[in-house]
Amino acid sequence: MSQVIAVFGAGTGLGASVARRFGREGFRVALVARRKERLDALVEELGGDGVEAAGFTADLSRTAEVPELVARIRDRFGRIDVVEYGPLGGEHSFTPAARVDAAVLEKSLPLFLLTPVEVVRAVLPEWTERGDGAFLMTTGVTAIHPRPGLSGLGPVAAAARNYLHSLNGELADAGIYAGTLSVGAMIARSEASETVAAEELESLAEFPVVDPDELAEQYWEMYTGRDEVERVHPQAG
Repeated sequence: MSQVIAVFGAGTGLGASVARRFGREGFRVALVARRKERLDALVEELGGDGVEAAGFTADLSRTAEVPELVARIRDRFGRIDVVEYGPLGGEHSFTPAARVDAAVLEKSLPLFLLTPVEVVRAVLPEWTERGDGAFLMTTGVTAIHPRPGLSGLGPVAAAARNYLHSLNGELADAGIYAGTLSVGAMIARSEASETVAAEELESLAEFPVVDPDELAEQYWEMYTGRDEVERVHPQAG
């Protein structure tokens, strides 16, 4: 039975590129996102490239629904070998630290911290039994290097990054890999980049634009190498 990657947050940018990159290596692909029409279109595109894929509609901010979602994926594919977690819609944005309050953080907590933790909990028994598995998590570079004016998401992403680093150290000896890709750029073809362009957000205008295919290649190298817990792209300097 061929391996399966579950892409949580399968949008038109990074999610689509990760699906294609792993699909080229023979992976079957489970695509998770809120909008059925986008999922259907991506499933069709991948099918045209010879990649077996199926879409699963879900709101990843509803953490309690994760076990049922993972069960649906297993029912369809029989297994999950790799998870790529990187949802970021246009409705989530940065907030200056001086304006951050509990409500701002609470809005981001489920999607960017609580749900990925529950996804790991849902797949870990299978991976532990098999002695193999990989959890790949996308964060922004502000999780590592805080910047004035770009808070809100950053503290939550920093907490998720902290969790991921600990997870890597705890699971490596069991054959399970956890790695994070911290992106210091706007991702071309993504919904978030479209929002920034439409609203002309000056606070993000200085960030470069990166092709999601480059990021997908980074993930493939991390997954196959399994010798580094984190990469930052693009590299500074």
